[in-house]
Amino acid sequence: MEPTHTKEDYIQQRLNKVMESRIETDRETLDALSDLSTFFKENTLQSRRNLRSQIEKRSLEINLNFLSAFKEVKEVLDGICDDINSMSNSVENMKSQLHNTEVQTKDLIQQANTLQEENLKLQIQQKIASGFLSRFQLSVTEHQMLYGTKRDAPITAEFFQVLDRVQRIHTDCRTLMQSGYQTVALDIMEEMTLHQEAALERLYRWTQSHCRNVESNEMGVLIVEAMARLQERPVLFKYVIDEYSTARRSVVVRSFIDALTIGGPGGNPKPIEMLAHDPKRYIGDMFAYIHQILPPEKENLQMLVRNCDKEDIYEQIQMAMINLSDGVCHPLRVRVETILNAEKDTIILYSIFNLIKFYQNMINGIVKGGQLENCMADMQLFSETTYLNSLTFQVKQLLQGPNENRIGLEPPQTDLVPSPSVGRLLNLLKEILSVASMVAGSQTDIVKIVGCVIDPLLQSVQESASHLPTTDMAVYLLNSLYQIESVISIYEYMEERLERLRAQSDAQIDTLTSEQASSLVANLNLGPIYTVLQGNAAQIDHRHLQTFVAKLEQFLQTPEILLVPQVNLLISSGHRGTVQKRSFNVIIAIYRQIYERINDPQNGYANPETILSKTPEQVAELLCG
Repeated sequence: MEPTHTKEDYIQQRLNKVMESRIETDRETLDALSDLSTFFKENTLQSRRNLRSQIEKRSLEINLNFLSAFKEVKEVLDGICDDINSMSNSVENMKSQLHNTEVQTKDLIQQANTLQEENLKLQIQQKIASGFLSRFQLSVTEHQMLYGTKRDAPITAEFFQVLDRVQRIHTDCRTLMQSGYQTVALDIMEEMTLHQEAALERLYRWTQSHCRNVESNEMGVLIVEAMARLQERPVLFKYVIDEYSTARRSVVVRSFIDALTIGGPGGNPKPIEMLAHDPKRYIGDMFAYIHQILPPEKENLQMLVRNCDKEDIYEQIQMAMINLSDGVCHPLRVRVETILNAEKDTIILYSIFNLIKFYQNMINGIVKGGQLENCMADMQLFSETTYLNSLTFQVKQLLQGPNENRIGLEPPQTDLVPSPSVGRLLNLLKEILSVASMVAGSQTDIVKIVGCVIDPLLQSVQESASHLPTTDMAVYLLNSLYQIESVISIYEYMEERLERLRAQSDAQIDTLTSEQASSLVANLNLGPIYTVLQGNAAQIDHRHLQTFVAKLEQFLQTPEILLVPQVNLLISSGHRGTVQKRSFNVIIAIYRQIYERINDPQNGYANPETILSKTPEQVAELLCG
């Protein structure tokens, strides 16, 4: 049975509950009290009694307000529901229409899809075609750059870029052919070939025009690049080189003529023609000017083709240099030959010959072949012939002397010294050789010059000596040969000539020795004794021996008293000593035979030491020392 609660118990429970509650933590209570404070203003008995009714009344008002607000919401929701239903109906209608339309346009949609797919394919193909065209075709700008917007449009750096691209396209077509597109590749290659030919033709005209403008010609990057491209077309390349060399030839000739007649800017340096009175300087300045202007021309030509294949271009450079240098040949040849024909001084002519030979080597190192090389060779040969003819003529004049009707040297004088003409000729020879010895590589010239002077001189000396007695002739020839040998021995390359002169001198010394020995034999009374020595007789006549011994004693004391007078006329002490020694050796040899004959016991000479008191060695010592 449940316990029965009294009223007091109930109140007590309520009170306990109130007392145990924690209002500060009860959120609902706090909210209720807060809301209560808005309309419960006075805490009176009447107010507390009416509190319940006020709360119910307030609650009723709130519900009414809520009901009123919810009614408006409901009305709005009803409108939305109506709209949704209307929209649902419209959607159903549209679905129905779409379904009908879809059924009706199914083929059209399929066709549209097909067209869209085809459009995508066409776009891809368009991109491929555009890429192909950009790779294998020239653009409008490139085409204009290659052909030029105007007829005489200048060549620019972009032109060569386009030309390179044409070449690349042509090369790429080979790869295209290997991929199976032979027809297209061949068509493109043909088109690129036409472009390339047209471009090179335009490049050729531009380069040719540029090369004609030689006054302001500068070897810029474009013209050098143009020559490198034109090398692919040898004919066009040759035409350009020929055009350039022809233009430069006119400039070189005009420059040379101006240097001859006008001189430098403001008259400094002076015109070369003003030096015509000085042949060596005149000709030297002409050759020096030509040697000065040719190297820059060769450098410019090499600069023009510096990007070309050097192995194929060497001959072209040589031909161009030949062409541009040939123009100076005629004015140079005329002036040089005029000077050579007018000049009579052999020394000056020989100096001019050396100048021509020197510059011939220098210029041939720059320009090999052609008219200029032939011109230099002709002038060198002509100058050599001219100075040799002049020397020959001068030698002939000196050999003739003042009397033109006389041929050969003056007759030898009593002192048998060389005639004055020999000295004059040798002085002329020394003057020429002093110039020749300072020239490098002049061996051939020295030999020719010496031969040109010495050969006729020796011939004239021999002709003059041919009318003299044997001894006089030998002395005269020895003196002349000694004088000639003394002059040429100080120069190089004379070994062969000196050897021939010494051989001639030895022949004359032998002749003079023979004459001197014969004279000694006669003066010493050796003739009868020598005859006995040569025969079979054992005894020599005692009187002949006494005469020989007496004369020998006098001879041994003063050997010079028995010398032939002509021997003392020898200029060379060496020649005198040689003749004397050789002739004394003859006497010594005969004395030795006599001494051996007398001292031979078989010959029956008593007391041989009393007959010849001196031994052959003692006699040799007294005579030859």
